[in-house]
Amino acid sequence: MNRQRTTEVPRVLHVVPALFGSDGIVGGGERYAFELARHMAESVPTTLVAFGAGERQDEIGRLRVRVLGSPWFIRGQRTNPFSWRIVRVIAAEADVVHCHQQHVLTSSVAAAVCRMTRRRVFVTDLGGGGWDVSAYVSTDRWYHGHLHLSEYSRRLAGHDRAPWARVISGGVDTGKFFPNPEVPRSRTPIFVGRILAHKGVRDLIDGLPPGMPLRIIGPGAGGSTVEDLRARAAGKAVTFHHDCDDVALVSEYRRALCLVLPSVYRTPDGAETLVPELLGQTPLEAMACGTPVICTSVASLPEVVEDGVTGFVVPPNNPPAIRARLSWLADHPAEAAAMGAAGRQRVLERFQWSAVVQRCLDAYAGR
Repeated sequence: MNRQRTTEVPRVLHVVPALFGSDGIVGGGERYAFELARHMAESVPTTLVAFGAGERQDEIGRLRVRVLGSPWFIRGQRTNPFSWRIVRVIAAEADVVHCHQQHVLTSSVAAAVCRMTRRRVFVTDLGGGGWDVSAYVSTDRWYHGHLHLSEYSRRLAGHDRAPWARVISGGVDTGKFFPNPEVPRSRTPIFVGRILAHKGVRDLIDGLPPGMPLRIIGPGAGGSTVEDLRARAAGKAVTFHHDCDDVALVSEYRRALCLVLPSVYRTPDGAETLVPELLGQTPLEAMACGTPVICTSVASLPEVVEDGVTGFVVPPNNPPAIRARLSWLADHPAEAAAMGAAGRQRVLERFQWSAVVQRCLDAYAGR
């Protein structure tokens, strides 16, 4: 029966450690899983399962959302929740399971259960993880396929030549993120994202041209990062905004001179992040709003931003390069507008959710 349903209209179960949002995690990976599931629900019966403090079920449009309450956090890791109830959910509600995060116990258990019950199971690595059996034995082939966010992610996993690995890329809700020609552009660049050291915000502050304001938008992640950045920005027109919903975020993108995502592999204090960006979600959102992007030549970012066409790609850890490109955009508004228009077109051609959903459905069906 499962095989017959999968061939016709599969019931797809997406599994992610935490929901995106204030009662979960405000991160690009969590948003990716939610948006993919939400758009997939327009095509096939889709459920998103996550873990949280309390048990609950919701419906968001056609998407069914289930939160399994009171999970066990493996070795105290908040990003690695587990509940045996996931086995019952798979048995009752899934023909195809799509796990988000490979290196967590929930995904390994889901893969094993699917193999034993002849369901198809796939995984997308979002760059996180915790203690898992995959630390001791490769679980790569436990899945019928690895669906990567970028070519960078595929190379990083060593799946360049693996026939069971493909790139599904990322998407943007272009009906929500779109330009408004009536909104005038300011001379203010913005940063959007979680305020983490490897995001390179320090380089952005250091690279600001004299007198240019900057808006830093996104939640802090604990520790002293935000306080250190505030101190570094003393005397400059830099403001921090930690609560910004999608409506306000679209407004920020539309007004901004550009978005800057200056991610780095190595922070100035010597800390190293080997996987800083599996996919640049905020550059995609900015481009969808007709906003040029400045990013670094780090990880997947050059796959998103076309240097000299939709924005600029600069070397990491290089504030002078950021300063030069910010000054150029401010001094060339017509060319900046053309870059923004090219970014919107690139999103429409390559980064729509409907295309991402179809790539997943093709993979589920073995096409």
